[in-house]
Amino acid sequence: MKNCYLLLLLLVCYCLPATAQNSEVCALGRIGSLERKAISAPNHVRCMNQYDVSFYKLDLELERNTTYIAGSVTTVANLTTARLDTFAFELHEAHQIDSVVVNGVRQQSISRSGGDVSVKLATPIVRPDKLTATVYYKGTAPVGNAAIGSGYSSATIPGLGNQVSWSLSEPYSAYEWWPGKQVLTDKADSVHVFVTTSADNKVGSNGLLTRVADLPDGRKRHEWKSKYPIAYYLISVALSNYEEYLTFANPAGAPAPIPIVNYIYPGTLAAYKPGIDRTGPFMEHFSGLFTLYPFAAEKYGHSMAPMGGGMEHQTMTTQSTFEFTLTAHELAHQWFGNNVTCASWQDIWLNEGFASYAEYLALQQFNPSAAWSWLNNTHTAVLQQPGGSVFVSDTTNVRRIFDYRLTYKKAAAVVHQLRFVLNNDELFFKALQNYQTQFRDSTASTADLQRVFEETADMDLAYFFEQWIYGEGYPMFALEWNQIGNRLVLVSEQTSSSAVTPFFKLDVEYRIRTTTGDMVVRLPQNQPRVEHYLEVDGEVTQVMLDPNQWMPAELIRSERNITLSSPAALATAPKVYPNPASKDHLLISDLHFAPASVTIYNSTGSKISQQPISNSGDNAVRVQIANLPAGLYLLQLNSNSQSYRTSFVRVQ
Repeated sequence: MKNCYLLLLLLVCYCLPATAQNSEVCALGRIGSLERKAISAPNHVRCMNQYDVSFYKLDLELERNTTYIAGSVTTVANLTTARLDTFAFELHEAHQIDSVVVNGVRQQSISRSGGDVSVKLATPIVRPDKLTATVYYKGTAPVGNAAIGSGYSSATIPGLGNQVSWSLSEPYSAYEWWPGKQVLTDKADSVHVFVTTSADNKVGSNGLLTRVADLPDGRKRHEWKSKYPIAYYLISVALSNYEEYLTFANPAGAPAPIPIVNYIYPGTLAAYKPGIDRTGPFMEHFSGLFTLYPFAAEKYGHSMAPMGGGMEHQTMTTQSTFEFTLTAHELAHQWFGNNVTCASWQDIWLNEGFASYAEYLALQQFNPSAAWSWLNNTHTAVLQQPGGSVFVSDTTNVRRIFDYRLTYKKAAAVVHQLRFVLNNDELFFKALQNYQTQFRDSTASTADLQRVFEETADMDLAYFFEQWIYGEGYPMFALEWNQIGNRLVLVSEQTSSSAVTPFFKLDVEYRIRTTTGDMVVRLPQNQPRVEHYLEVDGEVTQVMLDPNQWMPAELIRSERNITLSSPAALATAPKVYPNPASKDHLLISDLHFAPASVTIYNSTGSKISQQPISNSGDNAVRVQIANLPAGLYLLQLNSNSQSYRTSFVRVQ
């Protein structure tokens, strides 16, 4: 009978991803509870910001079949003010505070207003003295206010009968199970999580399990310690009668193999092992792309819980299944979200957008046949509604923070398009590495990421972030084209799905399909209506928009218009000489428009150079090519409303 129940459970677990990408599972879980608002009053936040947390110690008594919590939390902090006379923190009113001890003195003046707790100190603390405060408390955790369910939950696994208790604090629910400071920019430098529980339980948490102590009453105390800085919402516990499955990853640059500790439901290893075993290769791949796994001196791992998705707790994700993209997504958060945490919930796309895009990076590497459909599904999700920005304007609403279409899918699509804008994978991944290095163990904002990309790529990206992060909507294209001889004119008219961002300045790829073959060209769209002139071989049969799926966009139409341009304009093409070219420059004459710049691409489509137009003095444009090695190149002349593209050969 147990095997039948187990089969049913596994079918449910494995069928779930078939109907949704796993960033959607994650997002839907996060908004499946009550809409949660930020808790603390502004004045209380100011009081909490009078100290900077350096250390938390959670010492709790927990069981797998209840949400009752009893224990203490110690906070060690440095003062950010000359004198501290009030210790302010957050704890849900469902919990009873037994006592508060500050710097060895039990405090008598404790006031509560909702989840805001203020302790008037009997003796103020004067800098450079530290704050050391221990809160003793107990109570049953409240229900239904965290991103996925509650801040602390307990449930029975259908079909197995196993009971599990687990925490989930994102975004504002840490206070539902432990007293602390819910401020993103104040990471604790280190954390200890000690859990006393029944002897048959295992407890998963942050860092390394340094000791399991046998206690006189037959229970055990599991002592987890982490020396890495950590945001409040990433501190975690999960406990059940788990079985442990240990694997290792060997990323380049790691001083030793990195343990991957997996706490799974009893009797399920055979079913989950293939999914779990992807974690090591994923870590090795991401370490090569983003920098070495940020917590290499400790571990990574998973604690299972029936939460309908995953939560990227630092060094030990809490996860419901081990589907490909879910496992990749949660692991990627160890870089994007944990090592570098968003500076505010307005910037949550820095966590979720990059973790979602890591799903695609994992598919590109390990299952490339599925990568195309991932992009297609992502862009389809973005196009479901016309408006909405990636940047979160209303952080009081969990539903908006974790909006699947905007925070996960559009953000991931924007990251993919940023890769296209740089047009150089080496620079793109170098920018990601610089971001990880510059903001290691800290927080970053959207402006910080923009600056890193601009400095790394030596590009002005203000327009891109204004359109795609702070703006709304997506571009819509109507294409018309005509061919005279071997000349093609392509007219692109762009509108927008949202009046907030009426125009998107961008480069666009087109596939020109002819009777002799296809060619893909990359052309600028610097204003709503642009004309492009190209040389083609064979008869053009179709013009396709964005064939490699670099951007979320809608194609309204693409059709031939035989009245589009006069034969004379099409038949008179600019002359490029000498071709083949052995000198240090080319000359271009007989232009029918006034180009402002010239771009040169190699034969694979990568941009080699862009230079302003200079006149040779004889009504011809001079283009410098002295640094180009021998080979075939594409040359593109650009103005705001027109472009012309042709090829030339460089010889030595």
